[in-house]
Amino acid sequence: MALVIRPSRIHAAGVFTTAPIRKGSRVVEYSGPRLSPEEANRLYDGAARTYLYGLEDGKTVIDGEGMGAYLNHSCDPNCEVDELKNRVWILAIRKIAAGEELLWDYNLYDDDDPAPCHCGSAKCRGTMYSREWMAKLRRAARKKAEKRAARAAAKKIQKKTPRRRRGILASSQ
Repeated sequence: MALVIRPSRIHAAGVFTTAPIRKGSRVVEYSGPRLSPEEANRLYDGAARTYLYGLEDGKTVIDGEGMGAYLNHSCDPNCEVDELKNRVWILAIRKIAAGEELLWDYNLYDDDDPAPCHCGSAKCRGTMYSREWMAKLRRAARKKAEKRAARAAAKKIQKKTPRRRRGILASSQ
């Protein structure tokens, strides 16, 4: 594959093709050392940027290096990731013209740190997190707000309920 790394309008450097790519083609392998999730967490705890890809088995994380690690995120991608025989490939999901930047949707999950998206596409959702993960975070926030509201309502009721002091009925203040 005729690929080059050069400055990207989306983020720092990106991967561009110098020749057309057919839909369905394997573009590049996402490769690097394989780590356990615990090792990856230990190595990158607090790191501002990582190139980690968690395999579907949930037991393996690829610490990306090489060309595959330079593909940027887009909410309107021209590539997708697929695991084939324990290898991770980036595949073209449509015909890609020479000169185009190769982009895939990171669909991040399992975190709540900000991950703003700057892809600029008309379909941009404003975050690199997956729609499913964002829905999960919204549900959790809604439950937390409901619990907070219930506690506040209970306190309000408690304040209005008369209390007994030394055998005399006295209303709270």
